[in-house]
Amino acid sequence: MNTAAYLARIGVAAAMPPSLAALQALQQAHLLAVPFENLDIHLGRRIDLANTFDKIVTHRRGGFCYELNGLFCELLQALGYEVKQVSARVYDSKNQTYSPEYDHLALVVTLEKEDYLVDVGFGDFAQQPLQLQLRQPQQDARGQFRISCLDADYLVVEHLTPDGWVPEYMFSLTPRCLAEFAPMCHYHQTSPASHFTQKSVCSLLTPDGRITLTGQTLKITRNGIATEYVLADEQAYHSALLEHFGITL
Repeated sequence: MNTAAYLARIGVAAAMPPSLAALQALQQAHLLAVPFENLDIHLGRRIDLANTFDKIVTHRRGGFCYELNGLFCELLQALGYEVKQVSARVYDSKNQTYSPEYDHLALVVTLEKEDYLVDVGFGDFAQQPLQLQLRQPQQDARGQFRISCLDADYLVVEHLTPDGWVPEYMFSLTPRCLAEFAPMCHYHQTSPASHFTQKSVCSLLTPDGRITLTGQTLKITRNGIATEYVLADEQAYHSALLEHFGITL
């Protein structure tokens, strides 16, 4: 792990000793610099988890959860954090069910005997670490979140909406290795049933909102006001990728 190159990629000048403040800064910097995207799937390129550093740091691309959280885990470990990868199952609000095991990779960081849920690979999610303090609402830039016990084996992270508390995903605290996520990573690249194969997406947090490119539609949200543009052609699409995400395919 070339920590200096990775820190430069996310705009962090130098490593700091592990602390909650440093972890918060790292997570925020990562979300502002590295987009959530699945563009390789729609280019017919195989996502190789062994080459994630080269893709995200060297070539300044983004990725999805297995890439983003998998690599961020390596960075945190290199910086001295106690961190583990955990399996999460995403909530389907339409069917009120959860996805299969290993559908999402999240991180749990232990600092001064306290555990925190850390996630830089779930798109528009909490921007700061969430303490595993059960049923206690936690304020984040994206609103209120809370973590509760779902059953004896799983916790659930929920987001407060106008309709009440809505689950984001359920997760266990069992440590997992990256290889355990490989079958679901393959599924999301190849199955017509995966939402990742159904549409391309590239999304990035900004200081005042978010920019998302879904197919040919560019959505720019600033201070709560969203504006959408339909891109005219392939040239406009590639120009938008370069201008808003720094990506050249």
